[in-house]
Amino acid sequence: MTNEVRFIDTTVRDGNQSLWALNMRIGSMLPALPHIDEAGYESMEFFLSVIFKKYVREHKENPWYWLKEGTKRIKKTRLRYHGGMHSAFEKTPHALLKLLVERLVSYGLTLTRTSNCWNDYSAFADEIQDLKKAGMDTVANLIYSVSPRHTDEYYAKKSKEAAAAKPWRICFKDVGGVLTPERARTLIPVVLKAAGDIPVEFHAHCNSGQAPLNYLEGVKLGMRILHTAIPPLANGSSQPSVFNIANNLKALGYTPSIDLKPLEPVVKHFTAVAKRDGLPIGTPVEYDHSLYQHQVPGGMISNMRHQLKIVGLEHKMEAALEESGRVRAEFGYPIMVTPLSQFVGTQAAINVIVGERYKEVPDQVIQYALGIWGKEGAELMDAEVKDKILNRPRAKEWTHWEQPDPTLHEIRQKFGAHISDEELIIRYYAGEDYVKALPEGGKPREYLDATQPLVKIIEQISKRKDSSQVYIKQPGFTIRMEKRSNTSA
Repeated sequence: MTNEVRFIDTTVRDGNQSLWALNMRIGSMLPALPHIDEAGYESMEFFLSVIFKKYVREHKENPWYWLKEGTKRIKKTRLRYHGGMHSAFEKTPHALLKLLVERLVSYGLTLTRTSNCWNDYSAFADEIQDLKKAGMDTVANLIYSVSPRHTDEYYAKKSKEAAAAKPWRICFKDVGGVLTPERARTLIPVVLKAAGDIPVEFHAHCNSGQAPLNYLEGVKLGMRILHTAIPPLANGSSQPSVFNIANNLKALGYTPSIDLKPLEPVVKHFTAVAKRDGLPIGTPVEYDHSLYQHQVPGGMISNMRHQLKIVGLEHKMEAALEESGRVRAEFGYPIMVTPLSQFVGTQAAINVIVGERYKEVPDQVIQYALGIWGKEGAELMDAEVKDKILNRPRAKEWTHWEQPDPTLHEIRQKFGAHISDEELIIRYYAGEDYVKALPEGGKPREYLDATQPLVKIIEQISKRKDSSQVYIKQPGFTIRMEKRSNTSA
């Protein structure tokens, strides 16, 4: 086996999402792309559909601009989408998902990584073929979890099922950051053996601080493709730092297929963005064993605390986390990923707030008990709890519900028969009124490029239309520039 280890960059997608809640503006990301492109990544994560809603509604920016301008700056690195076309847990119409994939392929995104939150690969073969027809290869996620039923036998079975669907690759995904080096040593050989000839990537979050160690164990056991992020968007709840992993691999005698030199100005640039916009710097986290008792993702913990604070019960936070562990067990130990983790955490918070378990139940939990969010949910749920949830009038209203699946023609009739494909997609995801209210069509604001020296910054400032005078003072020199209108004498 080769000693070469390849890298997938997650900085502008998962780093931005996990650490900064997608709060980095388009204009802040664009200057870093040419430098990332020079580092030798095998591919980089670039887009996911939730960006439409987030960037239009909160940032007043049009994500199509990111695709148009961002892809122009990437010449060497293969770009990835994060999402699928037939996901049973994606309530977006199939016709619209197919149209989105076609548009993304037209911009050069020819690879996607997608999941089923139950590791159910029964429909994956069809989805992989549909994506392939549209011009997109698929990396199928195999999601790691800790529970009495997530055993070596479970993962051997699921790895074989994933491989049978014939994806381009499989990705062993530790989304909760709960894998330990000890567990990695026993489980990774099982996954690699069951995957057969299908290459396996490794994607992990640093929630417990162990992901960097797990990556090194994974490489020792045969993993050769790792997902990393660039500081300050590495560590914390994001992926391990590419610098840390590459340097440790070198020390262990491996050959990391990455050039860190072009990434140094990227670190400088994103650190300047973090300071300017008040975004957190990703730092290694301390080990917290309570994570294994409830497995509630970090982003959900802050939301749960907020829910409890609204009703004056913030002091019940520990009780809510303990209740999450109980609810998860009663729900049949679902993997704590979206949307299943939200169902568990929300029900736990409601149980604590109301003071009586399952007296109040949201619609999504009723749907879970009915199998709408996956047949395993209904099959594995504790019988007594399931009876409590379904023995109410509201449950009968959901019993015969079927997900609507409108055609593209029907969707167009709602949003505009003559609008472009891209306009239709953005209106569907972000909301028609929000799209129409975008200032200047959602063109992002221009930001200074912190990766470049002073001469480049002066050149950029001189081109800005919102400044008529520029004054720069540094120790030892001063620069003053002024725009003057050309008027005849």
